[in-house]
Amino acid sequence: MNNILIAQSGGPTAAINAALAGILSGALGSEEAGEIFGGVNGIQGILEENIISLTERFGDDRDALRRLYFTPDMYLKSCRYKLKKPDEDDSDYARLTEIFKKYNIGMFFYIGGNDSMDTVARIKAYTEKQGLDIKVIGVPKTIDNDLVEIDHSPGFGSAVKYVATSVREIMMDTGLYPSENVTVVEIMGRDSGWLTAAAVLAPPENFPSEPIICLPEVPFDKDRFIDRVNEEVQKCGFAVVAVSEGLRDDSGNYIAEASAGVDRFGHPQLGGAATALASMLREKSEYKIRTVELGMAQRSAGHISSETDLKESFTLGENAFKYASEGKSGIMATLKRTGDEPYTVEYGFADVTEVANKVKDVPKDWMDEDNFTVTVEMVQYLKPLIQGETEIDYKEGLPDYLYDRHN
Repeated sequence: MNNILIAQSGGPTAAINAALAGILSGALGSEEAGEIFGGVNGIQGILEENIISLTERFGDDRDALRRLYFTPDMYLKSCRYKLKKPDEDDSDYARLTEIFKKYNIGMFFYIGGNDSMDTVARIKAYTEKQGLDIKVIGVPKTIDNDLVEIDHSPGFGSAVKYVATSVREIMMDTGLYPSENVTVVEIMGRDSGWLTAAAVLAPPENFPSEPIICLPEVPFDKDRFIDRVNEEVQKCGFAVVAVSEGLRDDSGNYIAEASAGVDRFGHPQLGGAATALASMLREKSEYKIRTVELGMAQRSAGHISSETDLKESFTLGENAFKYASEGKSGIMATLKRTGDEPYTVEYGFADVTEVANKVKDVPKDWMDEDNFTVTVEMVQYLKPLIQGETEIDYKEGLPDYLYDRHN
């Protein structure tokens, strides 16, 4: 069983296909690897046997592999499918075992975030119990940067670059007018505020204002928030607020209650934090107030992706294949920062059970709660991750991304 199966899951990023390209690069250059398959729509697609040959697609087309590297989103598409515990219902695992045997799979790579690492851990445990020699490897990605056992998650750096750029442009726009005004920008982050913290990088040199940053790790205080906005408006004539979608009060309740229930993993479907803060401000002031929800655009902004981010994601994919070839299983490929100036990292791996279902919060001493901002430590952490611009192909004025239609 020396064939390979790769799938992607969760939310897209600008760098997740770079990880796929890394696995493919390693496997296509290896004499030990057999045919390489892709599961379309993650574990759900594999269960439905929606499987394509990646060897046929990329084996003789290295230009397509190069374009895949800088293409955002998810080439193999995604799913939000939760495997039950095998002792509760093992039907999915029996089906996966059937698929693995049918396609002669010896290595399975799953590219994703927290929930995907849970899937990796469960499949590893089940196949091992069944006596199947299948190397099961997790490859990390998430714009939320909330994976543990890794300094930062692939996809995060590019999202930081997009968020900081967008907030910079919003701040410059907001500061144009003589009338007092406030813009509230909602940024993704259900449980952790890493991405919202990126707003600290936004002000251009010599700009008079700093963004007001509201993170979910800090219990929200309405009165303190309004005072801080008033202070900024009085100083500059305007204010820009960056708020995480998962902002909570001191009782742990979301400022914007879940409006669309929960997903299959039990996570609240959030939205409306910016609207909630704008309503509070309208009650207490006569400022002109706008809200901006960056929404899906912050996930897959390949046109402003970070070269550092894509290179690291590619290397993590290459390493994942190397680890599987060495006989490792039940791990997630990782990296650890070893220096800031110059910026350096070293690569390794972690037991996937130490990653699954855990959340990395913004460190408390990296947050300045009194001033609604973050500290210099956060700035030093973020800056290296956004360095470098990716050389994307353009066609007729637009990015020439790789897109193949899958069923």
